[in-house]
Amino acid sequence: MCKIAYKMMICTLFACAFSQLLQAQNDTIDDKSRLTIGGYGEAVYNYNFFSDNPNRYSHAADYKDAPGHGRVDLPHAVIMLGYNFGRGWSFGTEIEFEHGGTESAVEMEAEEAGEFEKEIERGGEVALEQFWLQKSFGSRLNIRAGHIVVPVGMTNSNHLPNQFFGVYRPEGENTILPCTWHETGISLWGLLDDWRYELQLLPALNSRMMNRSGWIHDASASAYEFRVANHLAGAARIDYRGVKNLRLSLSGYVGNSFNNDIRTDVYSESSRYAGVKGTVAVGAFDFDYDNGHVVVRGNADYGYLSDSYMITQQNLSQNHSTASPYPHDKVGKNAVALGLEAGVDVLHFGRSSHRQRLFLFANGEYYDSFIPADNVLDDLSTSRTLLTAGVNYYPLPQIAIKAEGGIRLFDEAFNNEPWIAVGITWTGMFKR
Repeated sequence: MCKIAYKMMICTLFACAFSQLLQAQNDTIDDKSRLTIGGYGEAVYNYNFFSDNPNRYSHAADYKDAPGHGRVDLPHAVIMLGYNFGRGWSFGTEIEFEHGGTESAVEMEAEEAGEFEKEIERGGEVALEQFWLQKSFGSRLNIRAGHIVVPVGMTNSNHLPNQFFGVYRPEGENTILPCTWHETGISLWGLLDDWRYELQLLPALNSRMMNRSGWIHDASASAYEFRVANHLAGAARIDYRGVKNLRLSLSGYVGNSFNNDIRTDVYSESSRYAGVKGTVAVGAFDFDYDNGHVVVRGNADYGYLSDSYMITQQNLSQNHSTASPYPHDKVGKNAVALGLEAGVDVLHFGRSSHRQRLFLFANGEYYDSFIPADNVLDDLSTSRTLLTAGVNYYPLPQIAIKAEGGIRLFDEAFNNEPWIAVGITWTGMFKR
């Protein structure tokens, strides 16, 4: 009885504290109903001074002097819509067209006796990256449910083109983590003085979608009309802004990935996979210093996958249909991504009243998407160092013209990969 009374007392105290928190925050809720419209986009040209042949790592000597190749791309074109219903209720959505979206059509082919044929005219992806409903009880407590961004790592929380200097998003995080990582789940977030916190409950990743070149990058994808959720996972992020012009952030994710697919009957407790969990744990630190004319950003991400040897064996097994969407590849026990970039606005010195900015920047990254278990053969081509330098010109705060050159450095058994790229980007809100 004493234990029951004690628990009831704790629950009562918590309920009272929660009620006082909500009452204290009621005056901060914006009841104005309004529509917001915004978005961002990127158009890019790059030239790679190396072969694009997929065998350039397995047979590096054959491609040492191979010709390069150029590409044009629309990496991201995004439309953001939001609406405030009032009384703390709001809605948000983000629709992203990657690489120009997709173009397909059904045509009647005269060359084939008038048969109908489906034509794929352009590759690409269309993704609903955000689609959520939110209830705000004030700045300290907000509940968001629906399709949300998972704020693990620097890029997932800061993926707009004016939040990084490179023509493309930071390569290390974009390789080992889903980016932009979005899941259907529930989020609890708020602001506490100089702190911002966020806690999320999400469907777990799928170990059958993992591979050596991207670790868990594709593990949030689903080839089906639904997302399998045999296991749930948690994600969290905390940001500190108590020092002027500086943000410090910690984020993480944990969840079991094995047997999180549509076929669960083949892994009985008596099988060789009994007890395999495939626990994914990711920890990340990132920071941003921006005083208007000097910007420094950095990240450090480390990932761990339990039972990676057994997952590799399962992924490489012959029990898959040839039409299955899985990569049938090895996966590492660990993955890592480190990055640091810095830029200086050279127009700041002797600046007039105009708002143009010209940043000269440099960037360095190291990442490895495949650090295997002891009994799995390593693949040294996944360990890479990236060095870049370039310029960002902002004629207006919402528009950036970018140019950079860089080189990807490998172990001596492989050929290094130099490249150049230019791009134009925009980020803005059309209606608030």
